[in-house]
Amino acid sequence: MAQQITNDNFKKLVEGDKPLVVDFWAEWCGPCRMIGPVIEELAEEYKGRAVVGKVNIDENNELTDEFEIRSVPTVLFFKNGEIVDRHVGAASKAVLEAKMKKIL
Repeated sequence: MAQQITNDNFKKLVEGDKPLVVDFWAEWCGPCRMIGPVIEELAEEYKGRAVVGKVNIDENNELTDEFEIRSVPTVLFFKNGEIVDRHVGAASKAVLEAKMKKIL
């Protein structure tokens, strides 16, 4: 299951020893609902190798502002605490998985 990421736990996760994939989403966003199951699948398939989580933009304004999220869904890929890739908009599992494999 994808981890719920908040303003409070983000720093600990991004500074961890595993790559971090963060889906910025909103309940009212149709494309976010489309990729939600893909994010959950990736969280299960990469458990132990990467942390996959979700940030609700309506509840976590600090993170939304910090990473200048203007469109949802936006998926950020972190390695060693730095953003190494970004995907804006809905995407297939293959597209997101290819980006994940690059950070492992």
